Amino acid sequence: MGERVDLTPAAADLLRRLVPAHGPVMFHQSGGCCDGSAPMCYPAGEFRVGEHDVHLGNLAVDGIDPVPVWMSGPQFEYWKHTHLTIDVVPGRGSGFSLEAPEGVRFLVRSRLFSDEESAALNG
Repeated sequence: MGERVDLTPAAADLLRRLVPAHGPVMFHQSGGCCDGSAPMCYPAGEFRVGEHDVHLGNLAVDGIDPVPVWMSGPQFEYWKHTHLTIDVVPGRGSGFSLEAPEGVRFLVRSRLFSDEESAALNG
């Protein structure tokens, strides 16, 4: 409890393959349509986080630096009652996200927080 974001073992494995080629990474989810609604993986610091973006947490992945996950403020207002899990599936995602050349794409799976989780996180 107390975490807003996590990842699947498959997503962790992909991150461990991406980091040696690109250095430390980060995620940002803008909430736009199409590819913008998917979590985008960038080299850390290459995406400028805005003052209204919300830091959801850092993903702990064995063998690499913690991976910060950010979401746009307006999108967070819709998703603040959900726990997000970053996963990876076959298919082509955005050309801007680091996994695109791998033939896979990151996506977010969600579940509603329990009343207790929501109270602890959202005050």
